[in-house]
Amino acid sequence: MNKRTFLKSLTALGCTAAFSLGLVSNTSAQEIREVKVGVVGDYVAHWETVNELLAPENIHVKLIKYSDYATPNRALADGEIDLNAFQHKAFLANDIERNGYKITAIGDTIVTPLRIYNNKEKIQSLKDIKDGDIIAIPSDLTNGGRALKLLEAAGLIKVDPAKGYVPTKLDITEYKVKIKIREAESGILARLLPDVAAAVINGGNAFIAGLDATTDAIFSEDLNPQTNPQVAQLVNVIVAREADKDDPVYQKVVKAHQTQETAATLMKAYKGAYTPAWEGAEKYTY
Repeated sequence: MNKRTFLKSLTALGCTAAFSLGLVSNTSAQEIREVKVGVVGDYVAHWETVNELLAPENIHVKLIKYSDYATPNRALADGEIDLNAFQHKAFLANDIERNGYKITAIGDTIVTPLRIYNNKEKIQSLKDIKDGDIIAIPSDLTNGGRALKLLEAAGLIKVDPAKGYVPTKLDITEYKVKIKIREAESGILARLLPDVAAAVINGGNAFIAGLDATTDAIFSEDLNPQTNPQVAQLVNVIVAREADKDDPVYQKVVKAHQTQETAATLMKAYKGAYTPAWEGAEKYTY
């Protein structure tokens, strides 16, 4: 073989090797299916566990974080994300009714009670709440209504029972204590605590604010379905577009979430703020 032929052979081998490596690289990239999941807030440790469980399936969840509850359903409906996981069934039903979104729940995740957190400089317990005290609650319809039902359960007000789990302040029929109710976006309620007597805050926002559900709350929502028939509507869900609800990759994301490993992370990372709520989760021990 002369020198020219030898050089040509080396060049050809080099091109073949580069092409082969390119195929391997492209194949590897194609094998990883990325699923964009919209969430609200930074309480996402359990999704790390989900990704660990999905790794052998070559599926990776990429979290898309939003700062409000209005955007993730619109983003899902518009195809900007693949799934979302931030809302309970009552919120989802109300948002679909109001906006006509073609989206649907594909798997239960958690339930987290609303709790009344007190301004410790003003009150120590429910019995300390007096006429004129300000109680802050979420401003959106479903969580605002849920908060009013919580204030009713706490013995502070009575609301029209015909309104179910979505009463508004106009549906308050009696103030047992003449409190003032201030509505605000859920994400800022913890920051309002210094200015009010108490605030009704959900588990995720309370966790981010450094509030401990077991030591900083003075009253908690009843999550026993035997005594609170609304509980079934308060379970959080993973949501997909209707057209994609049977996508096998999305179903694997749900399956990875509904595991004992994910349940254990939820219980450990959030100090009881969340309770796994999918069918069969009650059998887990932690």
